[in-house]
Amino acid sequence: MACNVMCRGVVLLAILTLTNPVSADPDLLQDICVADLITSAVKVNGFPCKSNVTAEDFFFDGLAKPGATNNSAGSGVTGANVQKIPGLNTLGVSLARIDYTGGGLNPPHTHPRATEIVFVLEGELDVGFITTANVLISKSIKKGEVFVFPKGLVHFQKNNGKKPAAVIAAFNSQLQGTQSIAATLFAATPPVPDDVLTKAFQIGTKEVDKIKTKFAPKKD
Repeated sequence: MACNVMCRGVVLLAILTLTNPVSADPDLLQDICVADLITSAVKVNGFPCKSNVTAEDFFFDGLAKPGATNNSAGSGVTGANVQKIPGLNTLGVSLARIDYTGGGLNPPHTHPRATEIVFVLEGELDVGFITTANVLISKSIKKGEVFVFPKGLVHFQKNNGKKPAAVIAAFNSQLQGTQSIAATLFAATPPVPDDVLTKAFQIGTKEVDKIKTKFAPKKD
């Protein structure tokens, strides 16, 4: 039963993504262009094509199992994009699976290159995005339901239950890009100057330093 729900969800997301006349990526100029992720030194907007193509370039089984959620946010994202499926190069689509512990959060973030549509596999989530007019558009969604996050807008998902939850997300880009708002500002390299952060958030340097320590890489 769970497989049937997941399969229907993936099919629905694939149809919605593939039939979208507006793609975030440029149109392809040939049948396939399997990404050369290893050997090519050429840098292009996307990835250069490789010549030795196999079925494995179009296959990925990483969404079948839940991703790791043992982190401070209580969520984990498993991407199925061109970096995992080289055959997606130039095709303008990708997927991801997002898993949440009870109360887990996929923190506020943006995808600069794609619109996102999620299908709930399990659980119930509070989801929302914020428009450029600072209006919050939010809703609670449950198993079998779909929600859309427009391209480039800040959005989030939070498991509002005590049991694990999961969604499948589809994007109209082979590599949507993700910027987590907090990590982008407080864990950038080189760091964003403290005076920028103190003025932007109207807090003191001590508060900025305290937040930065929470995003610092873990020491072995």
